[in-house]
Amino acid sequence: MADIHRAEGKELREQSPPSEYSDREHMSASRYCATRITSLRPPLRPIPNPFKTLALLNLQQWLFFLVAFFAWTWDAFDFFTVSLVVGDLAETFGKTNADITWGITLVLMLRSVGAITFGLAADRYGRKWPFVVNNILFIVLELGTGFVSTYKSFLAVRALFGIAMGGLYGNAAATALEDCPPEARGIISGMLQQGYAFGYLLATAFARGLVNTTPHGWRPLFWFGACPPVLIIIFRLCLPETKTFQERQALRKSQGSLAGTFVSEGQVALKRHWLLLIYMVLLMAGFNFMSHGSQDLYPTMLSNQYLFSPNAVTVTQVVANLGAMTGGTIVGYSSQSLGRRFSIIVICVVGGALLYPYTYTSSKAVIAAAFFEQFCVQGAWGVIPIHLMELSPGSLRTFVVGTSYQLGNLVSSASSTIEATIGERFPLPPLHKGKQTIKRYEYGKVICIFLGCVYAYVIILTLVGPEKLGRNLDVAHDSDMAEVTHQDLRHQRASHIGHGGDEEAMANEKSTARSVENA
Repeated sequence: MADIHRAEGKELREQSPPSEYSDREHMSASRYCATRITSLRPPLRPIPNPFKTLALLNLQQWLFFLVAFFAWTWDAFDFFTVSLVVGDLAETFGKTNADITWGITLVLMLRSVGAITFGLAADRYGRKWPFVVNNILFIVLELGTGFVSTYKSFLAVRALFGIAMGGLYGNAAATALEDCPPEARGIISGMLQQGYAFGYLLATAFARGLVNTTPHGWRPLFWFGACPPVLIIIFRLCLPETKTFQERQALRKSQGSLAGTFVSEGQVALKRHWLLLIYMVLLMAGFNFMSHGSQDLYPTMLSNQYLFSPNAVTVTQVVANLGAMTGGTIVGYSSQSLGRRFSIIVICVVGGALLYPYTYTSSKAVIAAAFFEQFCVQGAWGVIPIHLMELSPGSLRTFVVGTSYQLGNLVSSASSTIEATIGERFPLPPLHKGKQTIKRYEYGKVICIFLGCVYAYVIILTLVGPEKLGRNLDVAHDSDMAEVTHQDLRHQRASHIGHGGDEEAMANEKSTARSVENA
């Protein structure tokens, strides 16, 4: 069986494009700019069989993926619980919908604090224990949200929740993708990212089943949200550190000082890649504007502007998230052969073309538009986990992936508040229910224009940005670590550097060497 998998891996490597996509460190600025269009051309190699690709993962790699997927799913579930009960929260606390969206905004603003704190901890001490602490905080703060009695305490708990949530994304990406076979990165990236859409889908379904079905109103949704992280913690405790991190840690020990080597790695990485890090934050700002701008206020638009019933809103959201999961997996998978940047740009163009039916269809036919719009939004996102992993310096991989993502969240944190506030400038005839008068607004117009601008921004920034498709993520091929240790690590064949057996390590080194020579 191992021979079959190695043969399939060889076949898939031969189908994979060489990396440009490789390092641009020695390219002049003028040459780099001149290649932005030409480097978009996809290799047009046959897309490998997805089942053969997934069969390359061993049991431990699958378990790493699953624990990361479940954690990222519940991160999304916890976030969207507020989005789905905005109206109920406003009624409980005597506030407007725009006031309640500050609970969403604060989470997005403070997630960068968690990304920096837990990202550095994961890069220094390992992926495992920061992951466990994250999930413990999820339990405590989700329970806390369910018991708050005032608007101020609601905002305070959600702000703390933002810190806890911020530390998870980079850790999940590193856990799922660090040890992943290079040929399977695209499809695993797409599948991992769809934990976000799956979490939204679960939140939508459980909100329908738990909200306003008991005398406690919206609170049971948050109490329930505190339960699954217990199982996720137990799952992670049963798994070791990733092999990639263990190798890096072993090399740090060989240098005589774990802390000193880590600091030196960080200094080299920041000195050599600071411009790239700024680019990644700007890119993630666009992506987060795209996801939050298309999703956070959408249930409110359906119910408030188009008067959808709770059941109709639930069905539309479930179908939209099925589209998101499909799109993320397919586009992430395709990016392995078509390139990361090309895949993002094409799907963003399609998503922009679908904005009008997504926001202006007032009948149940909007379900189709919602499916395909979220197919595009999360299709672009499906490329992001591995795109960020390949761009990030190895010594600070969790920190950079998580922090760029969450700083992008910080920049885009006011998405729902902006949309809700501007939407209130376009009032519609109010709805009268007995003695109650419900104000209505034209949220669809605002969402449509807002997302059109965001798509244009993401397309332009992706076009001018770099790509490192197929980059080797092992410490033995980390140029930053080589500078710190003053040696070419690719020629080290110590047992703590290789993957598995000696023969397999040799095969991995030869495969990477061929990729470098081709690039």
